[in-house]
This record gives sequence, C-alpha cells and structure tokens, in this order.
Amino acid sequence: MTATLVIAGHGMIGHRLAERLRTLDTARDWHIVICAEEPHPAYDRMALSGYLTGRSRADLTLTGRDFHADPRIELLLAQPIVRADRTTRTVHTSGGHRIRYDALVLATGSRPFVPPVPGRDLTHCFVYRTFEDLDAIRRTARPGSRGIVVGGGLLGLEAAHALSRLGTRTHVVETAPHLMPAQLDPAAAEVLQAQAHAHGLRLHCGTAVTQVHARPDGSVGAVTLGNGTTLEADLVVFAAGIRPRDELAGLLGLARGERGGFLVDSYCRTADPRVWAIGECAAVQGRCHGLVAPGYAMAESVAAQLVGRDADPFSRTDDATALKLLGVHVATFGTTNHPQDPRGTVEVTFSEGTARYAKIFLQPDTGTLLGGILAGDTRSRSRLTSLVGHPPPADLEELLLP
Repeated sequence: MTATLVIAGHGMIGHRLAERLRTLDTARDWHIVICAEEPHPAYDRMALSGYLTGRSRADLTLTGRDFHADPRIELLLAQPIVRADRTTRTVHTSGGHRIRYDALVLATGSRPFVPPVPGRDLTHCFVYRTFEDLDAIRRTARPGSRGIVVGGGLLGLEAAHALSRLGTRTHVVETAPHLMPAQLDPAAAEVLQAQAHAHGLRLHCGTAVTQVHARPDGSVGAVTLGNGTTLEADLVVFAAGIRPRDELAGLLGLARGERGGFLVDSYCRTADPRVWAIGECAAVQGRCHGLVAPGYAMAESVAAQLVGRDADPFSRTDDATALKLLGVHVATFGTTNHPQDPRGTVEVTFSEGTARYAKIFLQPDTGTLLGGILAGDTRSRSRLTSLVGHPPPADLEELLLP
C-alpha cells in the first residue's frame, strides 16, 4: 500500500528531497505531498540576484514538466502547515487541506534576521529573500538613489552588488571589523574590501545601524550608525543573517536546538521516528547549517532512509564556500574554524598585497592539511580540497598562488 510523505516547505532542500526520493523509490511506495509557503515552486535562491538584474522567474525555477506531471507528487502552493498533530499523524494547511502522513519531513528553511532598530518597518525597508522582496526593491531602486545594506556577509554583499548594478549608490554596514567575518580572516577580507571600494561601495565596518529615520511621507530618509554617522538613504536592505523557521516545533511538541531549529540526530531524525528535519531549519546535534550543500547532504540521507537503504549519518564539519563577489574570487575549504585545542594549529600564509592572499591550516603533530582560505585567486581550491587530511605537496606556494 502506498505511504504518504509530507514535506513542509518547497525550497531548494525540500525539492532536493522530493527529487531524490522520486529516483530511489523504484517500487513507487511513496506518495509525496509538498506544502509550500510561497506561491511558486522551488527556485534557485543562490542565484536570486540574477533575478534582480534581468533573469526571469522561469530561469530560476527548479521544477520541470516531469516533476509536475508525476502522479506521485502533489504540490500545494501557498499552503503552509498551520496545524499538526503527531498523535493522529495529521497536518492541516492554510488552504484547508487535512493530510495524514506516514512520514513528515520539515524543510521550512529560515527567515531573514532584522535587527530590532527603530524605523525598521518604514516604507522602503526590505529583506532579501524572495521574488516578491526583489520585485519591491527593483521598484524602489533608481540610478543615483542611495541604498543602505545592513550586513557585510555573503548575503549582504550579494545584495550590495545587485543594488550597485541597478545604479544605486550603496553603503554596506557590518558590525564586525571586516567583511564576511564568518568565512574570512582580516587579511583575506582586505583583498575583498579593496575591490569593493573600486566598485564604488562605501564600507562601514565595526559599527551598526542604530536608527532608520523617516521622511514626512513615512518612507526611508536616512540612517544613523553607532559611530554617530548619519547617511542619507532612499532604501534599506536588511541582509544581516538568518534564523531557522522552527515555529512548527511548538505545534508538534518537538525540541529545539539551543540556538533554534528542530533538534535532530546525525540522521536528521527528531525524537519522533516518523518526523525528520533537513536544511537550515534543522539543528543537527544542536547545530544549524546555513549553506545549501549541507542541506543537500541531509536530503540525500533522509531519502535513503525512506526507501530502506543504508544512509550515511550527517557529520559535516566542512562549511566550504566558493564564490565570486565584486569581481573577486573568495573561497574556503576544509576546516577553517578550529575549536579550542591544546595543540593549536599551524598557520601558513602567502600574500601579494591586496591582490591575492592564501592561508592554510596544518595539524601541528602530523603536518596534515586541515583547511584554508583563498582570496583573489581560487583556481587551486579543488586540488587543495582533495589534499585535506594529507601532508601538503612540496610545491605548495606555487599551488596557492599560481
């Protein structure tokens, strides 16, 4: 008899689970019901800036005709789960659907974090998350207008680059002393910041927006920073991080991680054997992962479990990134955030001013490669990734800075 899987959320991770299960479920044992919050099928959120600068929604959509035509798939758009009962194994959507499940996978993703500053709800204050958010930004941004991006991490720099391409005079405000503090050290960030200045971005690091001021019509007119600076503004984009969407934990009586997210084990299982959580909303052994690659690994594991295959536990310690921002390639590989270890780590750096920079981390007793940071030239990343856990080659400097 066919069993019912309910997937709460149809972002990139929820869609990966559905696609993987379609492939693995050769016996066609599962009927998949997807309860999506947005009115669109899953799309490539990693490429969302392209939508702001010319790509269409269809260009970014992840679903194809075969997905929509598959009789095993039931996609409920703009119908998030609003009620749930683990005793009866039922969920209710905002559109009135009542669905009984045999397995429930929570893939609700995350929501943008908006700092609690006065004025954050004014007209022309935005977040950077959905098609609708970017439509609103595009209607407001004009060549010569003044934009403030709150957040100098990955998402904030994506937003700043997109605004600058729309002709906006853009300021980036980051509370840390330098850009991308979660991925880069100060020297690597200096390479990125030099190029950001060259692209016309105005950077304000080591401070925060403390107030957004209104014009007489109620729209954004200026912001004040913690260092006392006041900047005129026509729009503000909050891109200061994300928080897991774990509201269903209360409805389902499930535990949360210390910093939020559905608490799950290394197989993404909650305390209920019929309920899993994957992606940004999952606190795997207490830790949430905000990148897409860990979420895909979680989806692969759960899909295997649902068809009775041996599944690998999720044990990701490598939050590697590789991207091009403002014309500069930056990347990390292996492990770059090292816990307290009495042995410490050996750090080796190579630099060419603000043009190129590389740092690698070595284990002190064995000399094996643990990870590293690259800025300005990342061509060697794939080979370096393959060397993690092994001694680096003799031609290391040539490899890092070809």
